[in-house]
Amino acid sequence: MAPIDSDDNTTAGAGEEPGGGRSRAARYVVPVAVMGLAAATIGLVPALADSGDPDLPKVTAEELVQKIAESDVQQLSGTVRISTDLGLPDLGGLESGMMSGMAGGPGGGGKDGGSSADPSAKLTELASGSHTLRVAADGPDRQKVSLLEDAAEYSLIHDGKDVWGYDSKSNEVYHSTQEGEERPEKDVPATPKDFADQALKAIDDTTSVKVAGTAQVAGRDAYRLVVEPRQKGSTVGAVSVAVDAETGTPLKFTLTPASGGAAVVDAGFTKVSFAKPDASTFDFAPPKGAKVTEADEKAAKAPEHGRKAEGDLAKELDGLKVIGEGWNSIAAFDTGGQGLPTGAEAGGDLGGFLGSLGDQVKGDFGSGTVFKTRLVNALITEDGKVYAGAVTKDALVKAADAAK
Repeated sequence: MAPIDSDDNTTAGAGEEPGGGRSRAARYVVPVAVMGLAAATIGLVPALADSGDPDLPKVTAEELVQKIAESDVQQLSGTVRISTDLGLPDLGGLESGMMSGMAGGPGGGGKDGGSSADPSAKLTELASGSHTLRVAADGPDRQKVSLLEDAAEYSLIHDGKDVWGYDSKSNEVYHSTQEGEERPEKDVPATPKDFADQALKAIDDTTSVKVAGTAQVAGRDAYRLVVEPRQKGSTVGAVSVAVDAETGTPLKFTLTPASGGAAVVDAGFTKVSFAKPDASTFDFAPPKGAKVTEADEKAAKAPEHGRKAEGDLAKELDGLKVIGEGWNSIAAFDTGGQGLPTGAEAGGDLGGFLGSLGDQVKGDFGSGTVFKTRLVNALITEDGKVYAGAVTKDALVKAADAAK
């Protein structure tokens, strides 16, 4: 972490990694795929709602950022509310299905061996709408996250080397044994600290950071840390983090767009305790009659064309480049000539559908379509190049022109 200037200025950069495929079908789902991946990978960031202004000792932004970095809470439990509003078009659930497929799990189970309890598919739901989570942790080897739904619940339990996913709605179980490996659910944010870590991991002089008073969140006294871009061209307005005055744990985290309006993502504790959770919290055994899918079994049953598609995507992302710095970072990669169909090639209804999702643009690079959310925008050129980031449409066009 770079040093913070004495005037309390620092940076939290952001860059998103879009994805795309080479098949003809991929050409038609690229807009939704880019938006979906942006939603899933962006540091989900929440809106502060004060319930009081406690009188706390003065701290500087540098001291507060350091307090977050040094926070080492090993045990906690509580309830987290997450709301995400990226302004994605309503595609009648189509985007959720595609995201689940891209993640490697078809979401509802199926003949390809997938499971609705697979966390790589289930947790993509956090990328849109409002959700309530119950969370618990007891050191690095025991965590539990439960996504509460209407008359159902999805739980992800990590207990030692075992990771269990359970979907009560379908009565399906997903099990993997992770020994000395990265857990697939590791990068899915579930608490305000997860979000804050993502926002504060890149520090440089493109960001202003200040302490903006105090707040009370989930019954606890907290400081308010506000992070704002200094650069023009970013779609990010500000990031606000409520930091627990005693432990340094982020309790609430908010991202508001430069365009104004409600927060893009609002996540924060409504209840929290730093006491040791009961050991039974992390106990799990598959219920009677549940369908159990083992991770190794799923990999063995995966269709060969699916494995090839994943390989193609990995090769494409190997060529990903980051243009610019800080808040104006743009991820760029080449899909290998698989641009979007336009005009006569796309056809009447399809052409109109694609046109409704984005804006047609032209520049020195040629022509393409910009697909927009309230935070992340993506330019896809006719020759298959993709530029995406938390930047304006004009910034994407300039980046494409400069890369010509």
